[in-house]
Amino acid sequence: LEVTVRGSLSVYEQRGDYQLLVNYLEPVGLGALQLAFEQLKARLQAEGLFDAARKKPLPMLPQRIGLITSPRGAAIADMIRILRRRYENLHLLLYPVRVQGEGAHEEIIEAIRFFNRARAADVLILARGGGSLEDLWAFNEEALARAIAASKIPIITGVGHETDFTIADFVADLRAPTPSAAAELVIKSKEELKERLRGLETKLAQQTRYQVLGARQRLTEMLAARGWRRLEGILREQAQRADELSTRLRQALRDAVGEARQHWALAAARLASFDLRGAVTRERLRLGALTGQLNQLSPLGVLERGYAIVFDDAGNIVKSAAAVRVGDPLAIQLARGRLRAEVKKKEKGEER
Repeated sequence: LEVTVRGSLSVYEQRGDYQLLVNYLEPVGLGALQLAFEQLKARLQAEGLFDAARKKPLPMLPQRIGLITSPRGAAIADMIRILRRRYENLHLLLYPVRVQGEGAHEEIIEAIRFFNRARAADVLILARGGGSLEDLWAFNEEALARAIAASKIPIITGVGHETDFTIADFVADLRAPTPSAAAELVIKSKEELKERLRGLETKLAQQTRYQVLGARQRLTEMLAARGWRRLEGILREQAQRADELSTRLRQALRDAVGEARQHWALAAARLASFDLRGAVTRERLRLGALTGQLNQLSPLGVLERGYAIVFDDAGNIVKSAAAVRVGDPLAIQLARGRLRAEVKKKEKGEER
């Protein structure tokens, strides 16, 4: 570190020692640049511009890559060669800029802003070859650092050699040690992409399998729940009752037919004056009434007509509003499906 010093010189005559009393000191040349670099780095880091949380992810397969670099030199040639070798159908857009000297950082800033305004690229590479600290100083300007941080498009830096670090490297979404490395990082090789796709396919298959197994488990638990078992018992009882009513109905019909046969002989003499059509109509009405009674007693018929069976949280059938409280969870069984509900309000009504 080279510095400029101001002070006063004193001599200790007995020993011949000289002593410099310093009252002013400042770095010069490379020392001044290094100090400015460290001060800016510390300030931007304190602001959070280097935080990993604010860095944007790179697209897996970018179609348009913006190159911000000098149109002359080995850096641009190496990057184009690598990118074309990896994926020949890429759209490469070069924004030529000066990469060192006065005003170079302003051209780089304008290039970043152009790509963001035009939305002309999926990712940007900011690159230049190696050089001294002074040669790379354009990439240490605060204005450029803030332009990189403000970019909506992810930016990869490949500035200098592997040992060179600039402020732009710390702010960028990804730092590559060289321009060639930046080209290799921006897009995976075809084999790497195939491997990535195979991994995603395996992961998707596993997630699908886990979801199916989870759905089966939830269905098993739901069917084993107390409310479902109680409903199953109720439906079984009602089905048994319906069978009994059906048996009684068939017996009643047989009895009616038997009675009709017994009276047939007696009615034969009066057949001419007997209203046979009316008798048939009456029997049909009677049969219809019995059938309707059977349908009314069937729980499935009740549900099909829009009624529902309401259960409380314990699985008991709710027959009165007094049996529940506001806030209690309910399960409502419909003809097809079940609903979950909660008591919001109770209204007074006639108890039956």
